[in-house]
Amino acid sequence: MEILWVLIALVMLGFVVLPLVRRRRGVIEQVPAGHPDAADPADYGFVRQEELDVRMPGPDQDLLDVLDLVQRSQDYRAAAQLLAGTEAEGELRWQRVQAFAGAASLELAQRPGGVSELPGGQWLRNWRTEHPKDAGGAAVHAEFLVQQAWRTATPGTDEFRIIMEEARSACSDAALLAPGDPIPYIVELSVARGLAYPRPEFEQVWLKILDRAPNHMGAHLAALHYWCEKWHGSRELATSFAEAAAARAPQGSLLAAMPLFSVFEHLPELNLVRGFYQGEVVTKAIHGALHAVHSARSDDPMLAHVRHLLIFFLVRAERWAEAMTQLVHVDGHVGALPWTHSPDPAAEFAVYRALAVAGYEANGGSPATLRS
Repeated sequence: MEILWVLIALVMLGFVVLPLVRRRRGVIEQVPAGHPDAADPADYGFVRQEELDVRMPGPDQDLLDVLDLVQRSQDYRAAAQLLAGTEAEGELRWQRVQAFAGAASLELAQRPGGVSELPGGQWLRNWRTEHPKDAGGAAVHAEFLVQQAWRTATPGTDEFRIIMEEARSACSDAALLAPGDPIPYIVELSVARGLAYPRPEFEQVWLKILDRAPNHMGAHLAALHYWCEKWHGSRELATSFAEAAAARAPQGSLLAAMPLFSVFEHLPELNLVRGFYQGEVVTKAIHGALHAVHSARSDDPMLAHVRHLLIFFLVRAERWAEAMTQLVHVDGHVGALPWTHSPDPAAEFAVYRALAVAGYEANGGSPATLRS
């Protein structure tokens, strides 16, 4: 991957932080531990970097408990029960399907198996073998195949296509087991991107999702990738898709934040304009996302996703106090964009958090004022 290094200066009252910008989305280099400019997260009650949870964007203790049990016992039944009790059309079920599939995929990567050892993720294979008509297991298996394709193969190769074709078949099987469930079709959106579905075919999948869960934020984010310039669309098509979703978003829906995700997906490879993140396009998208966050239910499973992306943009726009407000709500979990684009999501998040704290304090903020 091409590495683009750009030196930027963030001048703060009394000191200068000199991070390095690398890769396409402006990832910032870590401030070394012990550096005089390094903020202590403990002053604000923030979690130390080594304790940040990279698995999820926000807390889901039921999921964590079940994942721990399943991985310790290799017994899938707790996972099946959790999914069976999770609303089919909701965001939470989609996140849990992704989490179970990701856990099985990671296990397999860590323990590929051999002559005297079973491969990792055996619990998922048992789930599908022993209960082939379980809709939850079928959905997890389809998503597992998708993640395996992206994790282990290169798009465009025969290996990638073979795994994706298997995932496509698994999506069809899962859809037959649960006709009203949008998740098999949401999984297929990633298959459509990987296999380069023609637009009419992609739109047929999308219409099936809209019939079942028209305001599903996770589905919209998955569809946005297809319309992006780097895949099968363009900046204009992605922007149009995101703005249309925001325009029809019902009161309290996080779909109003979709334009910010579109902006993120189309950040310039190299940006030398200091005011880019304070420009009209970015500012408008930030305001839409802030409005969505303020209007959403506090227990919306997608709320943490939006807050994490807001932290990235608010820090870049030097809106320190607003960034700190978002940090208070999500600190402790970093399994979301933009951090997951980094090889070390916890370190990436910690750098942005340190910059937010430094900027906040340089402008008169303190732990006392943040809590007030």
